[in-house]
Amino acid sequence: MRITVLGGCGAWPAAGQACSGYLVEQDGFRLLVDPGYATHPRLLALRAAEEIDAVLVSHGHPDHCADLHPLLRARALAGDAAPALPVYSPPDALNAVLALDGPGSLRGAYRVHEFTAGGRFEIGPFQVDTWLLPHWVPNAGLRLSADGQVLAYTGDTGPSPDLTALARDADVFLAEATYAEHVPEDSARYLSSARQAGENAAKADVGKLLLTHLWPGTAPEMIEEAARQIFSGEIDVAHGGLQVDLD
Repeated sequence: MRITVLGGCGAWPAAGQACSGYLVEQDGFRLLVDPGYATHPRLLALRAAEEIDAVLVSHGHPDHCADLHPLLRARALAGDAAPALPVYSPPDALNAVLALDGPGSLRGAYRVHEFTAGGRFEIGPFQVDTWLLPHWVPNAGLRLSADGQVLAYTGDTGPSPDLTALARDADVFLAEATYAEHVPEDSARYLSSARQAGENAAKADVGKLLLTHLWPGTAPEMIEEAARQIFSGEIDVAHGGLQVDLD
């Protein structure tokens, strides 16, 4: 399994960066997870739009799904149209993005498969297990398994006992860390800190903690240090171009 980070900003893309977006490849299958703001140009630097086999979205906030729209346009409007792209998301999460063009304009470019968090399904070579995690909108924690390797991803989430099950023994735990140590009171139920991510990684005994969704302008060193106070394993901070290969 190869994981390529397209971006790791939360809320909006800082200068020269992109929001959440991850290309996950296994046995030639290319799964795009959370195509947030500004991820599409970075994706095209790696793969042509028609080479993406499926898209998986954790929740409907635009910093996690807005660049699905240019991806669909690139597939539908550039020369020979690509086959309909399978897109997996929680119910109604993509309504706003898919309504950006007029009715029917991109209808043949995609095929939406809605799932209820808490279930299991397959996308290509990946088994996908899901958990409903606390956020302002329905958010699915995602556990992708293939050939004995596991990527666990929180999407955006507040504290939840389900995070341990989501991340248990994962090779990579891709965890939202909007703040370093303290989440503001008005967001504490719906977002996480790097320190909390470190706690969850330690409880779940993960192989590598990959911190993402940093508030724009936050120093990556501060985020890493906050998690390192709790988790003694391998830690990195998501940034565009970072690749993680699982053997």
